[in-house]
Amino acid sequence: MSEFRGITWDHPRGHDALAAAAGDLIEWEAQPLEGFESHPIADLAERYDLIVLDHPHLGEAVAEGCLTPLDELFDPPELAAWAAASIGPTLRSYHYAGRHWALPLDAATQVCATRPDLVAPAPTTWDEVLDLDVPVALSLAGPHAFLSFCSIAVAIGEEPADDPAVLLSTATGLEVLDLMAALAGRAPAGTADLNPIGLLERMSTTDDIAVLPLVYGYVNYSGRIRFTDAPDLGSTLGGTGLAVSRRCRPTPRLLDHVRRLMSTKVQCGFIPEHAGQPSARAAWSDPLLDAASAGFYSGTARTVEHAWVRPRYAGYIGFQAGASALLRDVLARRVGPRPALSRLQELYRSSLPTRETVA
Repeated sequence: MSEFRGITWDHPRGHDALAAAAGDLIEWEAQPLEGFESHPIADLAERYDLIVLDHPHLGEAVAEGCLTPLDELFDPPELAAWAAASIGPTLRSYHYAGRHWALPLDAATQVCATRPDLVAPAPTTWDEVLDLDVPVALSLAGPHAFLSFCSIAVAIGEEPADDPAVLLSTATGLEVLDLMAALAGRAPAGTADLNPIGLLERMSTTDDIAVLPLVYGYVNYSGRIRFTDAPDLGSTLGGTGLAVSRRCRPTPRLLDHVRRLMSTKVQCGFIPEHAGQPSARAAWSDPLLDAASAGFYSGTARTVEHAWVRPRYAGYIGFQAGASALLRDVLARRVGPRPALSRLQELYRSSLPTRETVA
């Protein structure tokens, strides 16, 4: 029987390397991608010792007091070394309210996916995306409508929530919605209901999607699908972090296991050998790994380095879900753009804590 229980998500990228490395130390269970994106962390923390989570859950987790700060378990020089070794803002995204709450096992952000046999070269700007005469789909299911909205805003030149009281200017919001509506109207039937895995599965097995201008990158699909930088480098950071719940009583063996998972040797070897997508910059710049992945790492590393980090306050996850539903209503022409932007701002403002925690 394993000493510890962990929860991750049910895709080879999220599960296989963890399970293969665990031995008799950790029993890893898996939840659907939708659970990873939205399941309450406090509930998971009551049942699991280790939790693979998305950084926007940190505000909720800290408010519930259900995670152990990792600066209680690892020395500052170790954390600083992992921060320096991780690509882009991956480790920084798990630093909140002055503490470290998770370690980046995996790095991912929204990038451009194309079928090179159907379109070449890959678009590098949103103007080029709009000019395409091949089937283009947006990632809109679950929270992804809002994440795509934010990434396009970043590409235009405005980071959402840069002013804590204002989500986005009306001018930028209207420009983003106009672009999204133009593309949504041309998307193949049924694609709006698919999560990123579903979109990439459909893209790799049929010819009815030629371009996904924004979708979370999965090295597992690289080959028939080509992954390149997001248009105009506008992207919203994803990836996964490994957190320790308050119920867990870490042993030296467990902490050494975590250290091994974060080591350059494992990040550049064991993890990619077991369907994982490492967080170490050394892996993303390794020419052998890049060749084995059909150029996935070199094609998208610049976007990861520049990715926008979402807010992480308690209440953000609910806002993200509501915002995505509202944006889908706009794209289905059930709500007008201007009223939707006003409602989006109201949803954002009402979701903010009375006294916002500084990340």
